Parts: sequence; C-alpha cells; structure tokens
Amino acid sequence: MDTQDPSPAPGTIAPMTNPHKGRTGLDRVLRATRHSLEGLKTAYLGEQAFRQEVWLAAVLLPLGLWLGRTWAETALLLGSVLLVLIVELLNSGIEAAIDRVSLELHELSKRAKDLASAAVFLSLVLCAGVWLSALWRAALGG
Repeated sequence: MDTQDPSPAPGTIAPMTNPHKGRTGLDRVLRATRHSLEGLKTAYLGEQAFRQEVWLAAVLLPLGLWLGRTWAETALLLGSVLLVLIVELLNSGIEAAIDRVSLELHELSKRAKDLASAAVFLSLVLCAGVWLSALWRAALGG
C-alpha cells in the first residue's frame, strides 16, 4: 500500500490537478480568447440587462471619444461604461452559479444575488456621475 504524502514539499508549488488548467503559451491564449468570446455571446443572447447595456455602450463609447478633452477624461468616460459591462458579466456569472447549485429559495442565495445586483447598481451610479459631470462641464463651456 502506498502511504506517501501527496502534498508538495515546503517551499515548492503544488502540481496542477485540474486537467483544464495545464495549457500554456499561444494555445492557452487562443482557448481563453475563444471562451471569453463565447461568454460575451452567451451574455448578450441570454441576459437582457447586458444586452441593454451593450447598446448603451455602443452610443456612449464613441460619444466619450468625442466628449473627453484629455486622455484622463476620455479614459474615465470610457472606463465607467466598460465597468458597467464587466460588473454585469460578474453578476450574471454569480447568478448562473447559484442557479446551478439550486433553484430553491435560500437566504444565502438571495444574499449573493442581492450583493451582485448592488455591485451593478453602484457601477451604474458611478457611470452616471462621471457622464453627468463631463456633460455639465461641456454645457458650461469649461
């Protein structure tokens, strides 16, 4: 009977145990890109909120390039819009994982979904604040 301890020696890194994580180099980059694009497609087709935010981004991103006077202002305008999309994707991922575990109503599931939803809300508030401030500055001619 083999009684060896499978844990790595102190100061060493444990070997990969997930067979899906062993890819390296260009193969890893290409596969990660494909999975990312598949995630964007899934979110767009399956999540109405994400779809609405994508259409809003399609308007705001070019407008941000035009409205921003400095690279920092442009980055804030564009970044605030992209942040909304990023947080919405994370929210959708959290919801999917919870629903995968169980569709049963549970206080912890509700808490996780509410917290993720609150993150989306705060990203929208931030985005609106950045855009309103830039529009206010533009309206005042400053």
